[in-house]
Amino acid sequence: MAAAPTMTTRYYDGETAEVHIVSVRLTTNELVIYRPTGAEVVARWPIGEVAVLGDTQHEVVPSIVRHGSDARLIVEDPQVRSTLASLAPALQALVPRPVAVGRRIAVFSSAIVALVGVFWGILDYGTEYAVPFLPNSWQEQLGETVLDDLLADKEECEGEVGLAAINRLANDLAKEAGYPHPITVHIVEGGPVNAFTLPGGILVFYSDLITQAKDSSQVAGVVAHEIGHVVHYHPTKGLVRAYGMDLLLKLVSGGYSEMMSTVGGGGSLLLALRNGRSAEREADATGVDLLERRGLRADGVSTFFQQLMEKEPKDAAAAAGIWSSHPPTAERIEATKRPATGRPAFSNAEWQALLNVCK
Repeated sequence: MAAAPTMTTRYYDGETAEVHIVSVRLTTNELVIYRPTGAEVVARWPIGEVAVLGDTQHEVVPSIVRHGSDARLIVEDPQVRSTLASLAPALQALVPRPVAVGRRIAVFSSAIVALVGVFWGILDYGTEYAVPFLPNSWQEQLGETVLDDLLADKEECEGEVGLAAINRLANDLAKEAGYPHPITVHIVEGGPVNAFTLPGGILVFYSDLITQAKDSSQVAGVVAHEIGHVVHYHPTKGLVRAYGMDLLLKLVSGGYSEMMSTVGGGGSLLLALRNGRSAEREADATGVDLLERRGLRADGVSTFFQQLMEKEPKDAAAAAGIWSSHPPTAERIEATKRPATGRPAFSNAEWQALLNVCK
């Protein structure tokens, strides 16, 4: 190994506190430490006994040491360290290692994916089992906030007898399911042919759904379906999941997520209230079961879907529920088919009052 140019560094002999300004020379077999003036040799360290104490990732200037000795060499000049490292493999820790950018990006990306997965798993599991224990007053307040935002420019129907009839049925079905809180049904004048559920047991029906129904069993079927969402806390679970994920996005993006800025955030809030296919299937099954348990006609659920498919053959699933990603309508018809037996959910007088609830 060719000798390196003379280089100046600091030497501590390990016996005194005195600092020696020295030069070093690296040969094939040894690291020679000598005084820069007079060339007096201070020490000779065999290459096989030379090592670096630490590395540049943990120390600003790692020390060069000799095994079995307390002596130290401190090389502050990066260029000097680089020269030594290039001549002796044992001294390579004197210089920073090249950064594997691609590998670090891959590791970082994998860590983010894992973090999202773990967070979402905890959020999803926790939401499913914790939401029913949230104070109902909190859920009602949340639902009322959303309702005020959604109905700000719409007319509500105020027919007392009709509203009393649909609210009576909704609360009867909720009690049948063991739901301990009151249900409130609002009817909005006009369309679309739809209904949806908000946190806190708040149901919203559009009057077009009622007036375009073939009979009262279809409206009763939709009421039962929405009660299915209520008793399984689907709206509140959706909001908790959505805002929990928003928190995660803020954490990993430095706090600049704008996905959902406020609870009354209009369109983004409606997206948070969307139900998935499993929730829709659960609401369908629960609704039919509740009607049958009360001895009421339960065929209205499937006939309502059938009517939708006749009117909207290409997009019946989307038309079947407002903010929702629904299962295929044909599947839902088959799953909810029931005979037209059982007593009507509404008396003739109640049904007529419901049909005229907006007049």
